[in-house]
Amino acid sequence: MTAVPSAEPGRTDPGGDKPRPRAVAILAGVALVALLADLVTKHLALATLTDREPVRLLGGLVYLSLTRNSGAAWSIGADHTWVFPLITIGVVGWILWMALRLRSLPWAISLGLVLGGALGNLVDRIFRAPAPFHGHVVDMISLFDPYGQVWPVFNLADSSLVCGVLLAVLLELTGRQRDGRRVGRDGDPADASATQGADQRERA
Repeated sequence: MTAVPSAEPGRTDPGGDKPRPRAVAILAGVALVALLADLVTKHLALATLTDREPVRLLGGLVYLSLTRNSGAAWSIGADHTWVFPLITIGVVGWILWMALRLRSLPWAISLGLVLGGALGNLVDRIFRAPAPFHGHVVDMISLFDPYGQVWPVFNLADSSLVCGVLLAVLLELTGRQRDGRRVGRDGDPADASATQGADQRERA
């Protein structure tokens, strides 16, 4: 009996060095949704929260409190706003480079969240006052306190970035690679297609 050809060890299917169109499409789709959601919520915050006291929600668990941040969390780097757009452009370039070998759908979601969040805040840095590449980011979500005393006031772009990074850490810890491979605890590739191919060869 002729054995059924199996995928190359460490690959989920042939052509593992090329991007998987579905994975790239998911990355782009997730990034677009995250970016649009961030832009819409910032527009609504500016339209409804300007010159208004913080809005208390969920018994004080969440407050809607409009702020403009020239730095990072807790206003870190507020005097060097121009640095953040450069960092973001570098992150976007890195994600686009990663997409050249992207074949994992979970990694597509992770990178899409990071890309969408990065672009959301980059739009603020470039196009909002006081000047291009010195723009202040619009934040509106505060936890446990109306003025960010417990946790920094943030926006949906920040949430997207954090969720994307946490998912990336989880994927790394579980051995899932961006090209579709899954590395076992001993460091050897251990994906489902390779195991299935071995079983087929044994039956033959």
